[in-house]
Amino acid sequence: MSKFLNLNRERNLYTGGVHIALIAVVVVFIQSLSPVEAKLSENYTGAELPSFADAVEKVAPAVVNISVSGQHRAGMRTPPQFSFPPGSPFEEFFKRHFRNPGRQAEPHRPRRFQGQGSGFIVDPDGLVVTNYHVIRNAGEITVITHDGAEYEAEVKGIDEKTDLALLGVEPDHDLPFVDFGDSDQVRVGDWVLAIGNPFGLGGTATTGIVSARGRNIRSGPLDDFLQIDAPINRGNSGGPLFNTRGEVVGVNTAIFSPNGGNIGIGFAIPSNMVNNVVAQLDRNGFVERGWLGVYIQTITEDLADSIGRSDTDGALITSVVEDSPAERAGLRPGDVVLSYDEQAVETIRNLPRLVAATAPGDEVEMSIWRDGTRVGMRVTVSKTRDGEKLASSEDASTDRERLGLSLEDLTAENRRQYGIDDPVNGVVVVSVEPDSLAFEKGLRNGDVIKQIGGIRVDDVEAAIEAVKKNERSGKGSVLLLVGRGGRDRFVAVKFA
Repeated sequence: MSKFLNLNRERNLYTGGVHIALIAVVVVFIQSLSPVEAKLSENYTGAELPSFADAVEKVAPAVVNISVSGQHRAGMRTPPQFSFPPGSPFEEFFKRHFRNPGRQAEPHRPRRFQGQGSGFIVDPDGLVVTNYHVIRNAGEITVITHDGAEYEAEVKGIDEKTDLALLGVEPDHDLPFVDFGDSDQVRVGDWVLAIGNPFGLGGTATTGIVSARGRNIRSGPLDDFLQIDAPINRGNSGGPLFNTRGEVVGVNTAIFSPNGGNIGIGFAIPSNMVNNVVAQLDRNGFVERGWLGVYIQTITEDLADSIGRSDTDGALITSVVEDSPAERAGLRPGDVVLSYDEQAVETIRNLPRLVAATAPGDEVEMSIWRDGTRVGMRVTVSKTRDGEKLASSEDASTDRERLGLSLEDLTAENRRQYGIDDPVNGVVVVSVEPDSLAFEKGLRNGDVIKQIGGIRVDDVEAAIEAVKKNERSGKGSVLLLVGRGGRDRFVAVKFA
């Protein structure tokens, strides 16, 4: 017994020593923390996580379920096609039942569909915001409020480019509603609250943080999503995303998921974009967007070097639409848009979004880079023409390359050969070395080079002189304006 007690005593002494050592390590660790880290440690150990109960109680009555139903368009049903080896015992059977020459295609019977989504009330008179894809093709739309009341809804306006829709209901009393917050003030790491109708279960609240801003999920030219990790599932589409003050800072729209369920990557349309679209849908039933009339591309390191810039910020104009606001303002191919309406254009994705948010008729100030100098310009934006893009991005990524081209003057014969229209001027590429960087870049026979280093070239002699002039300037590459199929793009070619 005494031996057993002694062993326990030794074990207690040993563990006591470990405790003392651990305490010493913790003390040393805390002393080594930076002021910011120490503050975070203090907050974590001394405060509880925030409760969203008050916020949910405040805003949940304005969140609605949206039930839709309709009919899929009828199509034609054709007999199934099967293939069997000759002589197979099934061959005659399927010929008789499925390949009857007299049997014609049959019309599908119309099929009804039903769907569920979410939305939120933004006006006590019954204006409801949701995603366009929630109510697309719906014949009947029912808005179900927090207290179970059901209202037949009409579509007041849709905007496919941002996937937003505005619905109207006619209540006999004022409805609870929510206000928009300023999504520009939302920071990565901020707490957010999502309320919606996942899987048709009814009002459900989930929380998380803003994971990233300005996400492009390639759904359209105006992509500028907030990425969140608050659980978003099927049926949450169209529901609001709140900040901790109960203000709407986004509309939950999409998730990234390999299986259709939440994995912590959701996307919300920022409230500032939503607010602008909703105001126009309420006023006009449609959205008018600004139009500049330029085609743009990304500035790579090679392109930046060829135009004398030390960074790749901005949007490079490759062509200007005739009789467009850009042409009237004096913009031209080779200009780099650095800012628009006092907002920096860091990438080409920024410019279409900024132009779209401009009211047609407004005059805005732009800052551009031209011939090594920053220049200020003013442009009066017009409304988007049918079929025209806001500021089209024709991104052309480039690699390091060298010249490997043979050129010819444009003639009637090679115009016919390559399908080059008469108004097009320049020199035509008639061969590209297959192992050259120009080939890797995408230059091909029939391309028309219109400018070399900002110099217009109408014949091969002018092209050679332009190349020499750019070599003498000490630049490591030369900028080519290349036309193909009615569209122009810039290509930076490294000198060999």
